[in-house]
Amino acid sequence: QVQLVESGGGLVQAGGSLRLSCAASGRIFSRYAMGWFRQAPGKEREFVVTINWSGGSTDYADSVKGRFTISRDDAKNTVSLQMNNLKPEDTAVYYCAASRLYQLPRSPSQYDYWGQGTQVTVSS
Repeated sequence: QVQLVESGGGLVQAGGSLRLSCAASGRIFSRYAMGWFRQAPGKEREFVVTINWSGGSTDYADSVKGRFTISRDDAKNTVSLQMNNLKPEDTAVYYCAASRLYQLPRSPSQYDYWGQGTQVTVSS
């Protein structure tokens, strides 16, 4: 069982930055691929980025490539998302997720555990 808790969301102006964190419980955190998704009102949950269990591989959605950076610290059981040059279209609830079986999963169905989400609002 893995429990995930996100933090770091908030309100920021366009062009600004935020850093989201996801704290995971469980002794085998290092065996999970981790991902970030987001969901805007009235829209489906959208893939943002994923990182494999070793941290050696990542996969980004085209919409955030070059602006967002994912990292993980297995010693602290955390995964972070640095978001730079934020745009109003980045406004959403951001969710952290953990996957046992997949290396770089992009589909929500490939994830086993989810956090409760943290709101990110980017004003124009």
